[in-house]
Amino acid sequence: MSPTENSSQQAFATARHDVERARMMSDVRDLLAIVRRQPNQLLPFDWVKHLAPLGEHSLGVQAIPVDHIIGSVDRYREFDRHYLPKEKHLDERWVGVRSAQLQGKELPPIQVYKVGELYFVKDGNHRVSVARRQGQAYIDASVIELNVTVPPDEHDTLVDLIIKGEYAQFLRATRLDELLPGHREILFTTPGRYDKLLEHIRTRQYFLDRKPERAGLPPVTWEEAVESWYRRLYLRIVENLELHHVMFRFPGRTEADLYLWIMDHRYFLTEKYGHDVGSEEATRDFRKRYAPPAYKRLGQRMQLLLRGKLDPAM
Repeated sequence: MSPTENSSQQAFATARHDVERARMMSDVRDLLAIVRRQPNQLLPFDWVKHLAPLGEHSLGVQAIPVDHIIGSVDRYREFDRHYLPKEKHLDERWVGVRSAQLQGKELPPIQVYKVGELYFVKDGNHRVSVARRQGQAYIDASVIELNVTVPPDEHDTLVDLIIKGEYAQFLRATRLDELLPGHREILFTTPGRYDKLLEHIRTRQYFLDRKPERAGLPPVTWEEAVESWYRRLYLRIVENLELHHVMFRFPGRTEADLYLWIMDHRYFLTEKYGHDVGSEEATRDFRKRYAPPAYKRLGQRMQLLLRGKLDPAM
């Protein structure tokens, strides 16, 4: 047997051992994911459509971080979240890639879509799996970038992406990014809420137009209404949430969630008492009436921590 043949056989044997260990590790991670109630699947690229991309453009070939690759176009069921192979039928291709790597052969760039700072593999899933398993930091890739208004996070679920897509549409409708650069992020935990914000802005525009001091002035523009809504309504409630430590009492909820609830509660109190109680009184009363008891909040926090959805410092 020639030295080349011997080296090839050794590489093949090592690669075979590596893929078996990789699949075993995938089983372990599946078990841990069940215990922790965390997902252990790659994100399907098809989910990205919910982010409402505006277009795409090529970035050419560049080195990308392997640990920023979180999804696949069509092989997302065959690898886990850490790109470990899940099925035995993947072994042959996986072993071939690993053997070539061990023999120092140059592998072609993979092909990926870039969405925000994350990547979805179009071609080269096995090369990514081998690279990830070997602790490789970067891999060469031919990159196509999608233009999205609100980028995804590696832990996003399908619902998260749907919400972010709705948020992108809201930002385009309001031009809030242009009017108030650096504004606070407005994200909900359930879909279908941004239409309510648009209703609030239209209502704000209506009432601003009818203030006595605007008599004889041009109608309030949409842009003026958006800015007034954000500064005078949304931010006021966010400031009250911070002032009265409300967010801590509603684990897993966002400022936007609380904003809508408190605005509804403010309307209820206004109808009840016959006068506008204001955002601060509505915030304090909502916290008093509807915050879950301490034991329930503790349970909610434990669940969120196990699912990686809560900052341990919160």
